[in-house]
Amino acid sequence: MKVRLSRFVCLDVESNLKRCEEEALKAAGEGAEWVLFPESFLTGYKRKLEPSRTRALFSKISSSHPATVFFFGSISEERKNRMTVWRSGREVARYDKVHLFAPNGERELWDEGDRYACVDLGGVKAGLINCNDLRYPEQARALVVEAGCGVLAVVAWWPWRRDHVWRTLLRARAIENGVFVIGCCVAASEFPEEHFAGAGNYVFGPKGEQILTKDDRSYELDLAAARDLIVDPKTTAVRIEKIEKFP
Repeated sequence: MKVRLSRFVCLDVESNLKRCEEEALKAAGEGAEWVLFPESFLTGYKRKLEPSRTRALFSKISSSHPATVFFFGSISEERKNRMTVWRSGREVARYDKVHLFAPNGERELWDEGDRYACVDLGGVKAGLINCNDLRYPEQARALVVEAGCGVLAVVAWWPWRRDHVWRTLLRARAIENGVFVIGCCVAASEFPEEHFAGAGNYVFGPKGEQILTKDDRSYELDLAAARDLIVDPKTTAVRIEKIEKFP
């Protein structure tokens, strides 16, 4: 499966909208089956954009490239940090970020989501994870064991100074769940009120191996690799509800 990860530099809103369309055209033209954009890539924390405009653009892009699935990072809508997935002109899945990042003031901007999300994309199930969610392994485990996801699609606005944390958590989620984990982070924000250097993009296989490419954007996933695991958490996980506490 061919996956394309955007290295998006967040500028002013109009430039971002144009860049989104240009990147989608290039990715689809190169045969990408999935294209991921990072969290808050059109607005960051400071810029404003009507959700109706973004939805019109997402519909236009996905209608023009029906063979490609687009994971449009996240938008701010209905007081939610909302990750949205599109195919053939329509939204096929959405996920509202559950674990908001308090140090960035996210709880003042958004309300927490109340459910996880998994989407079946032609036989490949993708679990949706947004940035700080990655710190909570129970979310990834539920998506894999209970929903049957074989790929975790993670978008983020994660700082370069903590790239080592982002990279480590992505790899850990891959190893402990025996699945592919795709991490797409904003490259930077170049805006007078919001300068930001983002972490890297990474893809890890079911055994924790890093998938490398020549351009750091286009990746090929051999989905059959998940069949050759020493321990497969999807089939061997034991559910325990009780914790025995000793004095």
